[in-house]
Order: sequence, then C-alpha cells, then structure tokens
Amino acid sequence: MNTIIRKCLILLLVLSALTSTLSFAATAANASLAPMLQKVLPTIVNIRAQIKITDLSTLNRIQKSQDNQDKENDGAVPDKYLSVGSGVIVNADKGYILTNAHVVNDAERVIVTLSDGHHYTAKTIGLDKASDIALLQIQAKNLSAISIGNSNELKVGDLVAAIGNPFGLNQTVTSGIVSALGRSTLGIENYENFIQIDASINPGNSGGALVNTQGQLIGINTAILAPNNGSVGIGFAIPSNMASSVMQQLIEYGNVRRGTLGIGAQDITPDLSSAFNLSTSKGAVVTQVMVNSPADKAGLHVGDIITAVNGTEIKNANDVVNAVGFIRVDSKAAISILRNNKSMTVNATLSDPKKREEANESQDPFLYGVSLKDFTLLSPIHGNIQGVLVVTVQEETNAWQADLRPGDVITAANQQTITSIADLQKVAANTKDDLLLHVLRGPGAIFVVVSKQN
Repeated sequence: MNTIIRKCLILLLVLSALTSTLSFAATAANASLAPMLQKVLPTIVNIRAQIKITDLSTLNRIQKSQDNQDKENDGAVPDKYLSVGSGVIVNADKGYILTNAHVVNDAERVIVTLSDGHHYTAKTIGLDKASDIALLQIQAKNLSAISIGNSNELKVGDLVAAIGNPFGLNQTVTSGIVSALGRSTLGIENYENFIQIDASINPGNSGGALVNTQGQLIGINTAILAPNNGSVGIGFAIPSNMASSVMQQLIEYGNVRRGTLGIGAQDITPDLSSAFNLSTSKGAVVTQVMVNSPADKAGLHVGDIITAVNGTEIKNANDVVNAVGFIRVDSKAAISILRNNKSMTVNATLSDPKKREEANESQDPFLYGVSLKDFTLLSPIHGNIQGVLVVTVQEETNAWQADLRPGDVITAANQQTITSIADLQKVAANTKDDLLLHVLRGPGAIFVVVSKQN
C-alpha cells in the first residue's frame, strides 16, 4: 500500500513539474511588448525645433547640448539650426507634451508630429534648464496620453522600454532593464537623479518616453555616455516623479522658482559615520550654514545629520540638493535631523537666492560678496603691513565692478588707517555714497572707489 502511494506521489510531482515547464515555455514563447506598445506608441511624438543662430559660439553651445547633430562645421554660421528630438503626450485634453529643455531651448518655432503623421505648431509653456525638462502644448483633438507611473517604485533589474525617434527614425522601440538608480554627479544637469538603463537610446531619443511593462511613463530619456555619440548600453532618463514635479510648476507658474536652504552638505562615509557615532551611513552631514540663510534662521548647525526633507528619506548629499531644489520659493521644508544622535525636526522657509543677496547688499552695499581676512606681513617693499586681505570677490558686485580683486590688501578707507575688518566695516557703515579704499597690490599700490551703484 505504501509503495503504491509513493508511486502515485512521484507521478503527481512529475506531472506538476512537466505542466509548469510547459506553461513557462508557452509564456516565454508568447511574451511580447506589442499589446502594451499599441496603447503607448500613439502618445510618442517627433519634435523639430527651429533655432536662430546669431554667432558661432551660440552654434557650438547648442551643438554641445544637442545630441542629434553633426558636431563638425566649416566655420560658417548658419542662420537657422534644426534641433530634432522626441516628446510624450501627458494630457490629451490640454495637449501637454513633456520633452527635454535642450531640445527646444531658444527655439523660434517648434513643430510636433504625431504618430499618425499630423503636424502641429507647439507653444512652449515653460522650460527648466536645471532639470532639462520642458512642457509644450498643441491644439489638437482625439489625442492619446500616457499614464504617468511612480518612478520611486522602480528597482534595478526591472524591464523597461525606451521609445523615441533616434536619427529621425520615428516610433522606434528598444528594451532592456534598469541598470542603476539615483545616478548623480555626472555633470549632465544641475539636478541629477538619473535612471540608468541598458535599452539602446541614440541621438534623437532625447525627450522620449521610458516606460515600464504596464505602459506607464517612468522616465524621460535624456542622455547617453558613449564614444562617437552612439549607444553602447549606458543611457540615462529623468525619473517621472521629478519630471512631474517640474511640470506642475511650469503649468502653474511658467517656470521653476527654486528656494534655497543655504547649507553645504557632505556624504557620510564609513569613517564619518564612526566619528559621529552613527549606526548608519545614510544621510548627509551639514558642513556649512550660510549667514542670514533659511537654514541659519531655522537653527540648523554644522554637524547636523539630515535624514529626511518633507518626509523624503535622504541617503546622501545629492538627495538634499534634489529634495530642496524642487521646493518652491517661500514654501516650508520640514528637515529631519540627528543632532548628537538625537532625532529632531527643524522647519525652514525657503527663500529666493536673490533676496538673500539683496539683504546682504542692503546691509553692506560696499563690501557684500567680498570675503575678508585680518592681515599682517613684514614686506621688504611696503614694510610692516597691518590691514585687511581680500580673499574672494563675487563677480558683478559693487566691489568687483570697482576692480577690487583677491589678493588686494586694504590699508585705508576714506583716508582712515585700517588695521582690521572691524575698522573697515565701521568706516563703510558711516559712508553714504562712495567708499575710497587704499589698496596694496603686489609690489605697488592703488586707490579703488566702491560705489553703491555701479
């Protein structure tokens, strides 16, 4: 009896294994992206932007940013330049199309071609060079729009498809996997949090769609790392969540007005983690807090470990840049930190960087943007020097316009001897229109006049 039962069990296991194998083989044989692509392809468009060229430097700048043109020229400056790329319809009712900013930047005219061949002149709603996202709009009926997915749910190894118009070949689809997430510090954009893919993308794919197997938009194809401008399986896409965030601001305001926090931050290495007695290497340590910045006013300190911004986990310093960079001016940011291994939250209202500069200028119109250091030196030419060393001068400030430069040593202001920064600030505070500085520069000396308005 036991023998019969054992034989039956073995037979059932064999049949089960055979059935699973046949089922898998049938699935693999029938596996296809075609059903999904039938819905997605009508949402992908071809973009041709006509850009006016004023000089050779402008042409070279555009060719450097565009990935779809011959890099060589004979020295002649053409009147027009045709930028070719891709785009994806994200709102059928309003005709909104997402693409890359570098595809349509400085365009006089933008022509959008749908998958059915119809052409439309597009209006640029807005573009954001820092993230390389642009939003176009066309007036057309019966459009198809793609569904936007959550790029935060992506995992390395997920299957993806890249759709665009490489080398002008419309409606081209390539597939692959997500090779890496959170790629940054590549020097491609100001704000980088790229999805790296091995799906082949080439010149002309810029602004096209990266989709998952459900046909959802999870990225905007943007750049490749490859010799001779050809694909070798290393491509980058802007995450859909980042693109959506920029798009909403472009729709509402026509631009992205980023707030500033006013800090410097650093990745937490294993050595730093040990030195700060941390149990993790996630987060970013604050290395600098700028005077009169939102961070300063909120009470952030050097040495604080930022762990989250508005509830979004911070894994490294680049995460802080991205998290803060997409918070609009005058909005509040809840910053979770560890201070001496104790969790706490500080709230900062992000400000326009220009407002901080204006505030600094109003407090000290003559010396704002200038870094100074008390200075003493025994010189064989000038003798015993006691004054103020100019360390750095921010360009376009009043001091810069007056020709004050790093390395200068200020020894007098308004013909009063200066021996310290405090002396200089006191004289500047009592000056109405022009600040007369006596400056040692190398082996010589000059006078510099800094005015409130230059």
